[in-house]
Amino acid sequence: MADVMQFDLVSPERSLVSVPVREVRLPGTDGDLTAMPGHAPVIVTLRPGMVTVVDEGGTETEFAVTGGFAEINGESVSLLAERGHPRDEMTQDVFNDMMAEAHRRRKAVEEKHDTGEEIVAAAVKLLADMEAMGTHIGLDPNQASAPA
Repeated sequence: MADVMQFDLVSPERSLVSVPVREVRLPGTDGDLTAMPGHAPVIVTLRPGMVTVVDEGGTETEFAVTGGFAEINGESVSLLAERGHPRDEMTQDVFNDMMAEAHRRRKAVEEKHDTGEEIVAAAVKLLADMEAMGTHIGLDPNQASAPA
């Protein structure tokens, strides 16, 4: 078994990283997981959170994602993020924009009269996950006010 695997992270705006890695820690919707070389093939749905990449030398790099999908096989991890930023690009303004979008999504779901409870619960959880991500990286979720 190889000591490294290929990791690619892309968002609709750009390719964020393409490097060989020892491990990738992912915020899965069904729980956090770590992918390493030799991992069983799986496709994972992601929730908002931090993706941590450990390179060949053991250096960790973090990326904030608002959700997406990761395809894992024994030789690579390909992650398509709804929206993604390297940790060092996550300013309060960028986070406020992400939070505003999460608030808009929740409000749109709540305004639909035929929306099931599970969809409303998912929108509320999305917002909570966004708040937790901001708190984790030292940003204030209270600065991003809900849309009127």
